[in-house]
Amino acid sequence: MSKTLYLKLNEITAVQEKQVFLKDVATLYCDDAAVLAKCGALKVRTVREDRDRRYVEDVLDVIRQISQMDPSIQVTNLGQTDFIIDYQKPKPARWLRQWVKTACVSAVCFCGAAFAIMTFNNDASVTDVFREVYRMVLGQEPTGVSVLELSYSVGLAVGILVFFNHFAVWKLNTDPTPLEVEMRLYEDNIAKTLIQNEGRKESDVDVT
Repeated sequence: MSKTLYLKLNEITAVQEKQVFLKDVATLYCDDAAVLAKCGALKVRTVREDRDRRYVEDVLDVIRQISQMDPSIQVTNLGQTDFIIDYQKPKPARWLRQWVKTACVSAVCFCGAAFAIMTFNNDASVTDVFREVYRMVLGQEPTGVSVLELSYSVGLAVGILVFFNHFAVWKLNTDPTPLEVEMRLYEDNIAKTLIQNEGRKESDVDVT
């Protein structure tokens, strides 16, 4: 059987065990089941600190360990050249705290969005625009809330739901929502920054 090991490392992997093995941070494939099992059980990191921390690792160190274990194994890397082990200390489930945090974040987002919409309406004088449109179309001044305000309110809510492609557990299509895209970009930027900072060996102060 072939002793070629195909290695696909994840960019970042969250773990809660202090003993981190290659199978925890990568997808492995080999025709030889014994080689696959042996490489999967290879220890790539032992977390010694009892706190949350991210560790940056190099694929060359992994390949070096595999070669020392069995020089006949040929490694083909199909994934990342640098990868991050995100160790998170095991914590008990705190459902009340999670619900309180969710409620606070939801309240802040709701109030912030409402304030932004109100300030935009005041800056653009939406009320005056609707009053002028009503007078031009019907030839008389509006006496109260008109169909324009109602349509605008409903259309604003529907437009937000359509744009964010998400309402509770339902999605309009399979595309990721704008929030999911932004969160993924944020995570990618964090990973790239950690890897770049790890690669800097200078002791001088970086003013950038």
